[in-house]
Amino acid sequence: MKAVTTSPSDPPDPSDPSDPLDPVDPVDPVDSTKPEVDVVLPCLDEADALPWVLARIPPGWRALVVDNGSTDGSAEIARGLGATVVPETRRGFGAACHAGLTAATADIVCFCDCDGSLDPALLVPFVREVRDGAADLVLGRRRPQGRGAWPAHARAGNLALARMLRRRTGLRLHDLGPLRAARREPLLALDLTDRRSGYPLQMVVRAADAGWRIAEHDVPYLPRTGVSKVTGTWLGTWQAVRDMSRVLAEPAQDGHPESGSLSSSQGGNSQ
Repeated sequence: MKAVTTSPSDPPDPSDPSDPLDPVDPVDPVDSTKPEVDVVLPCLDEADALPWVLARIPPGWRALVVDNGSTDGSAEIARGLGATVVPETRRGFGAACHAGLTAATADIVCFCDCDGSLDPALLVPFVREVRDGAADLVLGRRRPQGRGAWPAHARAGNLALARMLRRRTGLRLHDLGPLRAARREPLLALDLTDRRSGYPLQMVVRAADAGWRIAEHDVPYLPRTGVSKVTGTWLGTWQAVRDMSRVLAEPAQDGHPESGSLSSSQGGNSQ
C-alpha cells in the first residue's frame, strides 16, 4: 500500500513574540446552534501551556479542556480564557479523551495535546478533509522541531507500535500521535473502552476494523511546555507501550474487515 503527503513549512515559534502566527483559514459553518467543531484537550497540570494553546483554537470552534485532576489552577485558567472545562476524576489519558468526546456536541470532533507541542490551528485542513468526505479519520504525523521535542525512547516506542499496527491492520502509518479529527457519532459507535495510554491506538485499530478511510499528514512537533506525564521517562514510555500492546492483542471487531485504507501525504514521494 503506497501513500503520498505534503510537508508543512516551518512552524511559528510560540516563545518568540516577533514570530507572527499565520492566519487560520476559516472552516465554513455547519450549524449556528452548536459549535462548528469541538476540540478535546486532555489536561493535567498544563497551566503554563494553556494560554498559547487556547489562543490557537480556530474561530467558531469550541475548546473542551478536560481537567484530569490538575493542581496548578489549569481549570480556572482555561475557564478564564473562554474554554469549556470538563472534569474527569478518573486518571488516564484515555479517560480524559473519552470524557471530552462524550461531552462534545459538534458533528466533527478533534483531539490535541494541551502541552504546547502541537498547534490546534493545524486541524483546519484535517476538519475540511473529514467534512468533504475525503477521509473518515485524519491523523497528524509528528515531525520534531528542534532538540528535545521528541525523546529517542519515545520515538523508538512509537516506531515499534506503528510496525505492530501494520501487522495487525495493514495500515502503513508512521505515527500514532494525538492530533486527529473525525465525526463524533461514528467515533462514539467505535465503543472505545481503553482509558489509559492505549486510547489513541484503539481508535485507529477499531476504525481500521470498521473499514474507515484513514489519512495521515505531516505536522510540526514543538518542544512541549513542562514534563511529559507519559513519554517523559523510559518508565512512562514502557507503560504506554504495554497499554497499546494490549490493545493490539484484541481480536478484530465482529462483522468488520481486517483493515481500513490509508492515504497520507509527504512531499510528493511515495512511501
